[in-house]
Amino acid sequence: MKKPTRKFGNKNRQGDRTGVLRRSRSETTFDQSDLWIAFGLAISTLALYAQVVSHQFINFDDDLYIWNNPTVSSGVTLKGIAWAFTSFDSGIWHPLTWLSHMIDTQIFGLNAGAHLFMNALIHVANSLLLFVFLRRATAARWESAIVAALFALHPLHVESVAWASERKDTLSTFFGIVCLLAYTRYVEQPSWKRYLLVAFALALGLMAKPMLVTWPLVMLLLDYWPFARIEWRTDIDFKRFAKAWWPLIREKLPLCLIVAPFLFVTYFTQAHEGAVADSIAAPISWRVANSLVSYAKYLFLTFWPQGLAIYYPSVDYTPAWQWVTAVILLVVITAVAFHNAKERPYVISGWLWFLGTLVPVIGLVQIGSQAMADRYTYVPSIGLFVALVFGLGQLARSWGIGRVAVTTASTAVILVLAALTAWQVRRWHDSETLFTYVLSVTSDNRVIQNNLGSYLGQQGRHGEAITHFAEALRIKPDYFDALENMGFALMKQGKTEEAIDLYQRMMRMKPESPKIHLQLGRAFADQGKNEEAVREFRRASEVAPNDFESRMNLGQMLTRQGNLSEATAQLNEAVRLRPDSPEAHNDLGIALIMAGQPEGSLAHFSTALRLKPDFAVAQDNLRRAQKQLEAQQK
Repeated sequence: MKKPTRKFGNKNRQGDRTGVLRRSRSETTFDQSDLWIAFGLAISTLALYAQVVSHQFINFDDDLYIWNNPTVSSGVTLKGIAWAFTSFDSGIWHPLTWLSHMIDTQIFGLNAGAHLFMNALIHVANSLLLFVFLRRATAARWESAIVAALFALHPLHVESVAWASERKDTLSTFFGIVCLLAYTRYVEQPSWKRYLLVAFALALGLMAKPMLVTWPLVMLLLDYWPFARIEWRTDIDFKRFAKAWWPLIREKLPLCLIVAPFLFVTYFTQAHEGAVADSIAAPISWRVANSLVSYAKYLFLTFWPQGLAIYYPSVDYTPAWQWVTAVILLVVITAVAFHNAKERPYVISGWLWFLGTLVPVIGLVQIGSQAMADRYTYVPSIGLFVALVFGLGQLARSWGIGRVAVTTASTAVILVLAALTAWQVRRWHDSETLFTYVLSVTSDNRVIQNNLGSYLGQQGRHGEAITHFAEALRIKPDYFDALENMGFALMKQGKTEEAIDLYQRMMRMKPESPKIHLQLGRAFADQGKNEEAVREFRRASEVAPNDFESRMNLGQMLTRQGNLSEATAQLNEAVRLRPDSPEAHNDLGIALIMAGQPEGSLAHFSTALRLKPDFAVAQDNLRRAQKQLEAQQK
């Protein structure tokens, strides 16, 4: 690895101009004060997030990631490990995130509080690592401590910690900060071994979430401040400016080669999953306007973290005054940062960290239907906190503000944020509490209306659920998920004809949807229209051959019709798709008994009872199979 021409600690950069003392070994060595700061940071963060031990999983992605994902809910298995590295479920390749969920399930089962507490512990570790990194990189103890405290205790970060599905945020950030610590060691004494550690940590972070694709840019910003490997020169032309930066850019090219495949895979996987909105649904003009406004809103929420929501609905039109105001705000802040780049380098470094790390999720490439998301600030906010804290710290020194006043003001801000965070964490207790709150702070939120209705339906509160589905459909009449859920709720209320009319309406929207064929088949079965039900179940299994529910329902209906040969084949396929389903084994056993094969059914009834010991129906069927086998042997 060829070393850059400029080394760490360039003597042209004076400590009194940057507001950060020139580093020496004694200044970056941790002492008892640092240990007390770390201890206080850990205890205060745990105290805020300890309440998650009594929380439930949320009816928003947690089913896909954990409790309704058979591979994850089975714990750590060889098959699960292989799946983690080959699966693109959820539209992202993040094997380490899948493995972390499997490990939690292996240890804690489906105890939501334990999963969430592990997420809180990772957040604590991230906060401590951030303090260690900044302390070592800048030699500024108290500024580093305040930045770490803001990161640990800010309400904007509750979503990344109190939502089990967002393990990918906390886990990727853990490896990301480890990567920056490794980079600090490399800068101090460059070597190919230390560079490999940087690359390895970056790869691990990307395997938890591809958010770290901007990390080479972050390292370039750190090269300017606090590492002082390059000077800010305005008295040279662009060619000389680029030549000065080229060694540092060249140094990052191998890291860019690591990042590139993750960019490619993430984009095309999201596109394949349908998460990337096309140009018709989200034209470039709308995406640019929404991105600019989102930057401004993230800034506003950093200073005034109220009305935080798990889902911010997008709007079809962004008023001109909003994006014009956002442009003015961003241009002014950027101009100020560049104007002070030489005297106050932490401002430009922190501000560009904030702007740059938000690029993958700001909405220029629209992923999903949300306008923005609190979780997207988990990493970018670090840069903003650095610019603010180090900037205000130097301002206080230049104005002669005493340490007592600074400490009092800092403590007051942190305590207010901590109180807001504690209250925000409480709102994440369960789906009903969270979604009801979100509906109170957002308007025309069809996704949350639908999700709340789905949760109420799971609780058997179908009348209340229908009210929320109807509201979601008022907002968006062709909202497919809400239509499907409405049909299911109507069936549960015995309004099968209304449900069938709804499903047939949906069929005209998406004639090849396996979900609708499946639901329509269930509605026909409920009416006793067996031929129509078999037709729909068969079509669902043809459209989605690996859909467990379609195979199960088709097998059950064929068994009811007496078509035992095909029923056995369909139920065998269902067992292959989900071998840990006691219901599938029980249904296959029933088909085998009816086909006069009690010996073959015994193994399936036994497996059903092993998977679900209190499965009374399987116990009765096992006794029935044993009696039939005894009768055959006489």
